[in-house]
Amino acid sequence: MEKLSKSGTPGLLVLSVLLVFLLIGCSLLPSQQGNTPGVTPTVLSATATPGLTPSTVAASTNDWTTYHQNNSRTGYVAATPDPKTLTKAWSKQLDGSVYAEPLVVGGRVIVATEGDSLYAFDQTGKQLWHTNVGTPVARSTLPCGDIDPLGITGTPVYDATTGLVFAVAEVEGPAHILVGVDVASGVVKVHLSADIPGMDARAHQQRAALALSKGMVYIAYGGLAGDCSDYRGTIVAARTDGTGSLLSYRIPTPREGGIWAPPGPSVDSTGNLYVAVGNGEKTSGTWDHSDSVLRLSSKLQLEDGFAPVHWPAENATDADLGSTGPLLLPKGWIYADGKSGLGYVLKASHLGGVGGQTSLISICRAFGGAAAIGSQVLVPCTTGLRSLNVSSTGQIALGWRAASTIQGSPIAGGHTVYALDIHGVLFALNSSTGVARASVSVGTVNRFATPTLAGKMLFVGTLSGIVAVQLA
Repeated sequence: MEKLSKSGTPGLLVLSVLLVFLLIGCSLLPSQQGNTPGVTPTVLSATATPGLTPSTVAASTNDWTTYHQNNSRTGYVAATPDPKTLTKAWSKQLDGSVYAEPLVVGGRVIVATEGDSLYAFDQTGKQLWHTNVGTPVARSTLPCGDIDPLGITGTPVYDATTGLVFAVAEVEGPAHILVGVDVASGVVKVHLSADIPGMDARAHQQRAALALSKGMVYIAYGGLAGDCSDYRGTIVAARTDGTGSLLSYRIPTPREGGIWAPPGPSVDSTGNLYVAVGNGEKTSGTWDHSDSVLRLSSKLQLEDGFAPVHWPAENATDADLGSTGPLLLPKGWIYADGKSGLGYVLKASHLGGVGGQTSLISICRAFGGAAAIGSQVLVPCTTGLRSLNVSSTGQIALGWRAASTIQGSPIAGGHTVYALDIHGVLFALNSSTGVARASVSVGTVNRFATPTLAGKMLFVGTLSGIVAVQLA
């Protein structure tokens, strides 16, 4: 092609015309799919496009563009009516299980699957587009794990500046690819490797939600279920226009130290990231920054950190802080919890190093993502969803506890908390008392499933697809 362009031959004009027609044809496929039964177009790759033109999808006050709605990961929407009933409105069987939290952008419900697909539906359940970005990885080809096949696991994130939904897909190879998909059409506009040199793609799983801040997408990696092979906790950052080199930070532990909790990084208003890190290989000596909450700059430079005073023992017994994400609270506080049964309040501006918490309390083993209504924290305990309050001085007071089966990652709207139980029943609980207002069965879900709230609708990913629930 380079020689043809320099030669000025007539064949170049013909080739250019053909190329234009091919590109136009490919770009039409995803939007046509929504109106053509039985057609499933596949978009496997696209080149990065500097200076992307944003989609014309109108923003809405009901948008839910990232895990738990915002970069603080609070999962709370104030202006939402409290329901008397929950009713299943519609459901869709998709090409794989849904581990990621659904997003809502301008009325579009965006769902990512372990089939390496992204779908868009309107709020009546009509499919608008479906884009497949690769072939997921069979469990039998991996050293361990509990998802089969393994495709898109981490919750995507939407960027209003470019109009793209970003997701990381694990594809045959194996490899991790970052895709930016146009929210209006489903066309892939950004497609690039999300693996860094020296990183064994077979050993790393991208379960954590993606985060977006100041033109950068942040991607966190942990290991597969079973803690096998040579994974090491890693964060990668890519520009939203698909250009430039990847930034990265790796936990300075010999092995493990995964950043795998579903909430992924939390981000403050200045662009600093906060991540929870799992157990590392070291069980003595100097702290290796595993079993921790770390603060990183927007350029992924380590700035500060916290670890429990008993981090060596917690590493040895897999009782670390890495099973939930840091929750950013008012007054500069952070709430962190994990597998040890202890909850910690940390000062965001000074995490305190080893044993440097502001306060701690014995509360529960927790997995997934907590939520917050102001200073009220809702913790996904294995003994039942728990409420607590963090004072202006960082002290913790325990509140109500829900039924022991309600262990899902909660969200909240108005004066209601929404969470799933272990049987796939979605509950609406009074946020002041924990008493159930209503419930509805949505089907089988993974243990980390968390609902999405948009106006008078809730959306829940299941092991077979997506369910919409009406509030009334």
